[in-house]
Amino acid sequence: MVRNYLPCLLQGSERATALITVNSTRNESYKKSWDGSALSRVFGPGRLLGLSLSLLVCGFPTLARQVSVGTGVESGVPDTLGTETSVGEQQPESQLSGRIGGMVVDRTGVPVAGATVRLARDQSVDQKAQSGDDGQFSFADIAPGSFRLTIAAEGFATQTFDGNLRSGESYVVPRIVLTIATAVTEIRVVPSQFEVAEEQIKEEEKQRPLGFIPNFYVSYVPNAAPLTSKQKFELAGKVIVDPVTFGLTGAVAGLQQADNELGGYGQGAQGYAKRYGAAYADTVTGTLIGSAILPSLLKQDPRYFYKGTGSKRSRVLYALATSVICKGDDRHWQPNYSGILGSLAAGGISNLYYPAHDRGAGLTFENTLIGIGTTAAANILQEFVIRKLTPNIPDHDPGNAPKLSGQISKLLGKFVHEGD
Repeated sequence: MVRNYLPCLLQGSERATALITVNSTRNESYKKSWDGSALSRVFGPGRLLGLSLSLLVCGFPTLARQVSVGTGVESGVPDTLGTETSVGEQQPESQLSGRIGGMVVDRTGVPVAGATVRLARDQSVDQKAQSGDDGQFSFADIAPGSFRLTIAAEGFATQTFDGNLRSGESYVVPRIVLTIATAVTEIRVVPSQFEVAEEQIKEEEKQRPLGFIPNFYVSYVPNAAPLTSKQKFELAGKVIVDPVTFGLTGAVAGLQQADNELGGYGQGAQGYAKRYGAAYADTVTGTLIGSAILPSLLKQDPRYFYKGTGSKRSRVLYALATSVICKGDDRHWQPNYSGILGSLAAGGISNLYYPAHDRGAGLTFENTLIGIGTTAAANILQEFVIRKLTPNIPDHDPGNAPKLSGQISKLLGKFVHEGD
């Protein structure tokens, strides 16, 4: 007990020192009175009184100080210099602005001048800079934290870079390499009118009723592209040299010989040959003049445009009307000068090889009228019969069926009711 409190007594006040001196004097007195007994030295009345006083003077303040610190209550603790520091107090670190810089180059390492560099913080654009002739760029007085750089230059793909700037740091961005921007060019290939018409002609050449009879001059595409002069002659030539044309011409010559038409040719093989030659000549001249030469000069379309919609009455009237009207290359309806004049021209030429009693202007006009009637009958067959017998034809769009328009529409409107 004496050893435990002795340091405190030495560092205590003068009162504590005086008490220790008094206690020591009394101990010597007790030693003499009790003959130096160890028991009397430890438990003597004077010794106990001194220890009690020492606890009162030195022990309680020390114990109170220990309890205060142990319970976490902040208190001032004097240091060797006599200053006080608050327990747990921290001084915040100061945030210093920094700098961001870098260089922009292309794939070959050549500096890119004039590149726009945008510095974004917290998803907003803070600053913008341009790269110099040496490709260098920089931003000063930048607060610490994360950032994003967006680099753009004409002809190059846009690049981005993300980084984090520390307090007071001079951040050097790794060299930014720009790549050539990929040029995306949308090319719409629009076929020319000639190419469209060429494709449509190829489809028409597949139109063979019963699988073998040529039916090239019928269009099941209401808004078909107009034909060029070259295409009109090519289509006429394919009809003229088609094997079925030769066969049908032979059949017509046989019927004429059986009925003794064009009797001036006689009978027998020679008569049949003359009739065959005359019939084929009619086909050639009529096709070339009425379907190629005049349509090219007058800019008219020699084809029949299938209607396929409306009432039977309207379709019949349409078929009859189109024996004397046709579409022009401008897709407007107009009188069929090509067909009518072509029949007259072919009839006039036939006077050169027909027998004498089968010639004359009257016969030519008669044959022309017969030809118009034959065309009207053929158109009715086209409208109601031949399409059903023709494989490999394009789908017909009823919404785009051909309609009469312009002056022709006004003249024939009371007979042909569109959509009936």
